[in-house]
Amino acid sequence: MSLIEIERREAGAATIAIVRFNNPPKGYMNAAMVGELDAAVDGLLGDESVRVLVFTGALKGVFIEHYDVSELLALSEKLRAKGASFSLDRLSPESGYHRILARLEAAPKPVIAAINGTAMGGGFEFCMACDIRLAERGPYWLGQPEINIGILAGAGGTQRLARLVGEARALELSLMGRTVSPDEAASLGMVHAAVDGPVLDHALTMARRLAAQPPRAVAHIKRLVRSAAETPLSQGLAQERTLFMDLAVSDDGHRLMGEFVAGTRTIRD
Repeated sequence: MSLIEIERREAGAATIAIVRFNNPPKGYMNAAMVGELDAAVDGLLGDESVRVLVFTGALKGVFIEHYDVSELLALSEKLRAKGASFSLDRLSPESGYHRILARLEAAPKPVIAAINGTAMGGGFEFCMACDIRLAERGPYWLGQPEINIGILAGAGGTQRLARLVGEARALELSLMGRTVSPDEAASLGMVHAAVDGPVLDHALTMARRLAAQPPRAVAHIKRLVRSAAETPLSQGLAQERTLFMDLAVSDDGHRLMGEFVAGTRTIRD
């Protein structure tokens, strides 16, 4: 059984890739799934016909429950037997999962999380690496409860959550190990919206719109916005005006601005 299922849907001249996480019965992320996900992400990001990636769960009510704790416990036992210790003086290297999340953030293509159920721990860390997060309303739980089993969110949870909801709220959620409903997640800014199901329909409506946008403009905007928090303002402004000019002379930019001036296109959606 494949743990990662890929479906391609045509959207005009472009393709939308739907990637489903399928690991019954509990919907855990584990090392085998990470391996399949790595290959899937590589292939889809390298396919120029694919304009948008949409990730969702194949199991009813589950996006990714969380990372498989039995694997983490086995790793703990192995390292403890070796007498391993860790310090900020010697940083731990990235794992395959860390690299996947970083690639999705840096990718020139939009990435949507269609959260069809519970997404905790490593599951919600995946969601936070996506550009757009839509959560289906229901008895589902989102967030970073790792402290409740003695660890912390180790795949970007502390860093990305603070950037989404602010330091104070991220501390409260992470220190209390509190998970939230889709509606509360939307009110806090953890997801863009809570929607009545099925969430995939909402995600595909957005994906079709994104797939129709000029891909060069999409890539430039994503790059600038994604790097804004870590880039000095003067440098970010210089990059912005440079990429603005690059789009102004591009085929799509020249054509679409011409249509607007001719009165055959509106600038509003």
